[in-house]
Amino acid sequence: MDTPSLLLLTTLLAFAFKASVAQWTPAFATFYGGSDASDTMGGACGYGNLYNAGYGVNSAALSTALFNNGASCGMCFTITCDASKTPSCKQGTSITITATNFCPPNYALASDNGGWCNPPRQHFDMSQPAWETIAVYQAGIVPVNYRRVPCQRSGGMRFTINGNDYFELVTVANVGGSGVLSQMWIKGSKTDWMVMSRNWGATWQSNAYLNGQSMSFRVQTDDGRVVTADNVAPSNWWFGGTYTSWQQF
Repeated sequence: MDTPSLLLLTTLLAFAFKASVAQWTPAFATFYGGSDASDTMGGACGYGNLYNAGYGVNSAALSTALFNNGASCGMCFTITCDASKTPSCKQGTSITITATNFCPPNYALASDNGGWCNPPRQHFDMSQPAWETIAVYQAGIVPVNYRRVPCQRSGGMRFTINGNDYFELVTVANVGGSGVLSQMWIKGSKTDWMVMSRNWGATWQSNAYLNGQSMSFRVQTDDGRVVTADNVAPSNWWFGGTYTSWQQF
């Protein structure tokens, strides 16, 4: 793609992102994970320990309609309880959460009676601490309004490398800005840039042999912004290791 076309695409993506963050949309919310949110760790996005990933307890699992087959992992939403529809809200409160997990459908139950995450419902299964910021515990489920917002992160992006000698699986966490990666590239100290493909959630894959080479990553968020993290993983990197960059959106 030539430079003018790339600039146009970036501008259009940024405009679309700004439009999406301005709109409030009705949905519903429940909670899971216990009072300490310990059972929210892990999850379908692949982040593992959410504290290590930079997300903490302010997280939620998304229903099919919101999860977008994992392409929404890392997205940030501000959620308010709709006090006009239920007395169970804590009025005047809101919480900003990160999408870290998937709330699967339960087709054995009706969508309005237990199958809360069944399509086409827009539903957030929030961590209990996040939920109790906006609603009373006893309610169980409440109507909410939500909107997508930019992600505010502390420190740089974090790259966790798994896989094997000819198959790198890289999970990217603590992504600021739009919070969501739409494309990723990898480069060894002896290679050119190579396009990676989404494996699942926040994890991207490459079929290159990069043992003994320092590794760089280039990531693009879904609003078109691109950041390059040079030589994040040193030449003695290891599978299972997490490497933090100085770069952030």
